[in-house]
Amino acid sequence: MQILMILLLAAVLICALCVAFTKNLLAAAVVFMTQSLALSVVWLLLESPDLGITEAAVGAGVDSLLLFATLKRIRAIDSDARENRKREEEQDGTRS
Repeated sequence: MQILMILLLAAVLICALCVAFTKNLLAAAVVFMTQSLALSVVWLLLESPDLGITEAAVGAGVDSLLLFATLKRIRAIDSDARENRKREEEQDGTRS
């Protein structure tokens, strides 16, 4: 049980660092959702199911939906897809 708790807390810390240092906003939102899910399991292991369920519902659910809607609204998701396509085209051009 202690080993699982240590692994989950390490995962939460790693997720927090990844969110802080990533440049891709969509990836940051997905990692943030993962961090929230790990935190909800930590709350359940600490025998606080009300906080675990709230963290899963609000942190992983509502917050993630709001982040994805915001990214879509500011067109960050579309611009990331365009940049990826542009990079792929450049790589294909250099290989030919």
